[in-house]
Amino acid sequence: MYKRILIPLDTTSSDEAILTHIRPLARLMKVQIILIHVADGFGARFQEQLNLEDSQEIREDRQYLKDIEAQLVKEGFSVKSYLAAGDPADGILAIAEKENCDLIAMATHGHRGVTDLVLGSVADNIRHRTSIPILMIRR
Repeated sequence: MYKRILIPLDTTSSDEAILTHIRPLARLMKVQIILIHVADGFGARFQEQLNLEDSQEIREDRQYLKDIEAQLVKEGFSVKSYLAAGDPADGILAIAEKENCDLIAMATHGHRGVTDLVLGSVADNIRHRTSIPILMIRR
């Protein structure tokens, strides 16, 4: 049924929630796990245009992804990871398409009301822009 599951990570406790939930499914279905983190700080968003060196944010995000990937590989999973920069929904959807993902599995923060109106919701944005099934777990 699934061959590639995309898991967006945001370097918070939400990541462990989705990874814990998705491991049994990924193991059962023998899928490839595709990890993505989209850095969205100022330095990350404009790094290429301004020809900036890696910011502390980028260095930490890259190491975080490497650590999660290494742990999953150690557990026997096939894993690929991406570090993108810019708008999180755009980055997630671009990798989902590039990797032909069958499922996007993500944790949500559970914002409601005014918070979502002001901050927006990456999960909601993705939900409205893709036909790929989405599994959302509330952290």
